[in-house]
Amino acid sequence: MSPVAPPPKRMPREALVSAILEFLGEQDLLTLHDIRVALEQEIDAAGPRALLELKDRLTADSGWSYYPADPLVRRIHRLLADRFLSPDSQILRPDHLASVAGRRLVLCANHLSYADANVVEVLLHRGGGSVLADRLTALAGPKVFSERQRRFSSLCFGTIKVPQSSEVSSEDAVLSTREVARAARRAIAVTHERLAAGDAVLLFGEGTRSRSAEMRPLLHGVARYLELPDTWVLPVALIGPEQLFPIGDSTLRPCRVVMHLGTPFRADDLLAAALHDRRTAVDAIGLAIADLLPPGYRGAYGNSAALLPAGRVLTQARRRTHAPAAVVGDDPSTVRREEPR
Repeated sequence: MSPVAPPPKRMPREALVSAILEFLGEQDLLTLHDIRVALEQEIDAAGPRALLELKDRLTADSGWSYYPADPLVRRIHRLLADRFLSPDSQILRPDHLASVAGRRLVLCANHLSYADANVVEVLLHRGGGSVLADRLTALAGPKVFSERQRRFSSLCFGTIKVPQSSEVSSEDAVLSTREVARAARRAIAVTHERLAAGDAVLLFGEGTRSRSAEMRPLLHGVARYLELPDTWVLPVALIGPEQLFPIGDSTLRPCRVVMHLGTPFRADDLLAAALHDRRTAVDAIGLAIADLLPPGYRGAYGNSAALLPAGRVLTQARRRTHAPAAVVGDDPSTVRREEPR
C-alpha cells in the first residue's frame, strides 16, 4: 500500500521500518508509534531470510517478463491497508466471485491511483476473495520497475512488465517501434502463460491513471491479452482510490474505497460478438466498467448511445455466455445502471 524506498545495499529491519515511517511522516506520533511496533513484529516474525529475499526482488531485472510477489511485502501491505482504507470500504456484488472461481480470468478495471492494484488485492482479501487475491498478477508499466517506491508496492502480487503504449506515454521513446512491438509480443505471451498456469490477471485498460477520475478510452491492444481460449473477463469499477494518492501528493491519505464487480463474461464470446474488431471489443469492456460507476466517473463511456456497436457487442457477449444480462434489449441507451450504494 505504501511506496517505500529501502536502501539498495543492505536491508536491516530498522532501515526498512524507517523508510516506511518516513513515507508516513505526516501521521500523528501515536499512529506512527503504533505502526512501528506492528511493522517490527511482522518483520521479526518473517525472519532475516525474508529481508534478503525482498532485497533480491526489489533489484531483479528479467526484462519483459513475470516477477513473483514477495510474502513479506504482502503482509506489510495488508497491515498498512487496515490503517488507510476505512472499515466501510467494501466490494459490491461479491457474489460474482463465485461464478469465476477457478476460471482463467482477466480483471479489467478503471485506473485512478498508483495504488489501484493494491486496493484490489486488499479488498478481495477482505471481501471473501482471498483465493483470487493470492493468484493475482498485475500488468505493470516500466515506471513501476524504475522507481523503487512503486516496485515495493508492486511486490504485493505478481507482476508482468509491459511496455507502455505511446498513446498514453513517451516513456519508451528510447525504444524503436520494432523494439516496442517485440516487447509487447513478449509481454502478451507471458500473460498467456500466467493465465494458463492459473493466475488471475489484473489490467488497467486505459494505460495510465486518470487525472480527473473520469474514464479514458481503453487502448485497443487490451484485446490481445484476452485471446487465450476459455478466458473470462470480470469488469471492476473502482470508486475512491484517487483520494488515497491525490494528484500532486506523495503521501497516503486515509479514505473509503468501493470496488464494484460486474457480471463476468467469456472473452471468446466478446471477441466473436465484435467480429474480432479490437476497438469495438475493448469499448464494450469500457461500457461494462462504466455501467458500474457513478456518472462523474464514466468519462469517455458516459454516453452509451454514442457507443451503439460496443453496447450491442456487450449485450451479445453476455447472452452468449449465459450470464444474467445487465442491459435491456440491444439498445445501449436502455442500459440499466447498477449504482454504487
